[in-house]
This record gives sequence, C-alpha cells and structure tokens, in this order.
Amino acid sequence: MSAKRHPVLVVGLGRFGGAVAETLERMGHEVLGADTDAALVQAFTGRLTQVVEADCTSLECLERLGGGEFTSAVVAIGDDIEASVLSVLALADLGVPSIWAKANNERHGRILEKTGAHHVIFPEQRMGERVAWLLNENLLDFISFDDQFAIAKLAAPEPIVGVPLVTSDCRKKHGVTVIGVKREGEDFIHADPDTLILPGDLLVVSGRTEYIEAFAAI
Repeated sequence: MSAKRHPVLVVGLGRFGGAVAETLERMGHEVLGADTDAALVQAFTGRLTQVVEADCTSLECLERLGGGEFTSAVVAIGDDIEASVLSVLALADLGVPSIWAKANNERHGRILEKTGAHHVIFPEQRMGERVAWLLNENLLDFISFDDQFAIAKLAAPEPIVGVPLVTSDCRKKHGVTVIGVKREGEDFIHADPDTLILPGDLLVVSGRTEYIEAFAAI
C-alpha cells in the first residue's frame, strides 16, 4: 500500500474504531479497516481505503491481509476482551512496531501491555476527565498526557491581568508556563516575559495537571 502518510490497520469499526479510522483517512493515511460484523464492514465501504470482514484474532488471517507490512495498527475492540487481547498478540507476533489498543479498564490495559501493545488508550476514562476539567468555567480546552503533564487554553486569571508575565512570574508562583496569548480580533501571540496580559485574554499554558487546575482557579 502506498500513501502520502503511512498506512494504518484498524481492527474493530465500532464507535471508537470507526472514528479513529475515518479521522486517519481524512489526514491522508490509507486505512485498512477490519471487523467481524458484516453490517459494519458494509457501512464503512467507500469511506475507508479498504474494508474487510475478517477475524484479526487469527495470525493466519492477519498474514493474508498483509498485517506484517503495517508500521501502525489500532485494536479498537471494546466489549470482547479476549478478542482484543488475541488481536494484539497476533499483531505483536507479526512484528508490527506500533500497536495501539483500546482498554475498558486498568486490568484490561495491563493485559494488553503484557501481550504486546505499545500504547494503551482509555477513551471513556479520558473523556470523563475531560468533561470534569471543562466544567471549570475558566478552562476552555485541555489536553492531558500520561505523565500528568497537560496543555490548556483558559481565560486569563484576574490576578495576572494588567501586568507583564515577567511580573506575574507564573512559572515560579504557580508552576505553569504561559505559551501564548489570544486576543479577540488579533493573531495568536507567542508569549515572552514582556507580554502584557489584558482583560479578556485567552492563555495557552503548559504544566502539571494539578498546577493548571489550581492556576485556572486563582
């Protein structure tokens, strides 16, 4: 398979896997989608580069699909834990160098890691955390990473409005770094020590999750 970006195998075309597959397709990847459900395969025909009805728990099946030629694969099977684990195991046996797998809970995730998954995803947990963070009226967007580091967009807290960043010293006092500022009707500003924070400014900040949460609440 040739593409502007490397091809990706997506195993499981349910709500999560289907969204991943279609997003990758829009980004310019060739996507091979596989599912045991004939109705799902039919639904995605024409929406992905290629869609097949296949049982990817079988090493032989994956070999027929050319699974070993992919550098990345996503196992998006949710309800059937045995099928998700066996699919990861088969992909690992084929030597796929980047295997992403959806997990329902921590125990499932640990099994997937021991079976060969390089990246384990907890979509329900992440969405729950994201909703909780965004219920904070000052936090407008939030991206959290596995090491408790995050990047967020938030309304400028009142105590730092009207002074330059060098004076508010957010990194030392609050443990966050202001990356940039967005003002209504103006282009994004990359922050520097002399950047003056004005009322209504939106900030893009980075730092540990708990520090950002506290900073948004000052």
